[in-house]
Amino acid sequence: MDLSSPASRQRAWLNSLLVDHAVLRISWRNWGEVSRGRLYRSNHPLPWQLAAAQRRFGLKSVLNLRGHRLDCGSDALGRARAGELGLIHADAPFESRGAPHKDRILRLAALLPTLPEPLLIHCKSGADRTGLVAGIWLILNGHSVAEALGQLHWRFGHIAASRTGILDAFFRDYAAHQAAHGPKPFLEWLTEDYDEADLRARFRSKAWADRLVDGVLRRE
Repeated sequence: MDLSSPASRQRAWLNSLLVDHAVLRISWRNWGEVSRGRLYRSNHPLPWQLAAAQRRFGLKSVLNLRGHRLDCGSDALGRARAGELGLIHADAPFESRGAPHKDRILRLAALLPTLPEPLLIHCKSGADRTGLVAGIWLILNGHSVAEALGQLHWRFGHIAASRTGILDAFFRDYAAHQAAHGPKPFLEWLTEDYDEADLRARFRSKAWADRLVDGVLRRE
C-alpha cells in the first residue's frame, strides 16, 4: 500500500484501523515474553507501539507471520516504521487453521538464526500463528513440547477447540512420537515422520468454537 503522500497515508490508516481491525489493537496488545531478552510476541503492532517496544525491550528484528500484504494498511505502516527505527523486518507467512506446512517450518528454522535478537514475532491477533512459531522457537532452542504448547493458550486468545486447535495437535503429534519411539530432534521428526495430510484427516474441531473464532472474533 502506497505511503508516498498525506492522502495515501490517510488511506492506509483508515484501512488499518477499520478494515484490518487495528482500532481494537490500540488498547489490546496481547503482549507476551517468550524468552526474556530474546523473543517477544504480540498482535500486529501499530507504529507507535512498535517504537515503544523497541525502546523498552531493545528490539532488533521483527518477524511478520502474516506475510507481505500489499493491500493492508497495517502491513505498510508497520513495515515503514520498522525501517525508520532501524529494525530488520522479515516475513514468514503461516496459516492458523491448517496443518502446519513442512516447507514453511523448514524455511522458518533457517531464517530464525539470521534475525538479530531481541526479536518480536506477530500475526494479526497474536493468538494462533504467533503461538505456533513461539512454540517452534522454544523447541528449536531446547525447550519441551509442553512449554511449546503453553504458547497456544487461551490467555492469548487461542481457542483449541476451534479449527486453530490443529496447531496444538501438531505439537502433540511430535510428543506422541517421542513417547512411542524415544527422543528425536524436532527437524528430523518433521522431515522424516510428520504427515500433514494425516493430521488434517484426523483433526476435528467443535462447531461452537468455529462459530466463535470465525464468526464472532473474525480471526484471520
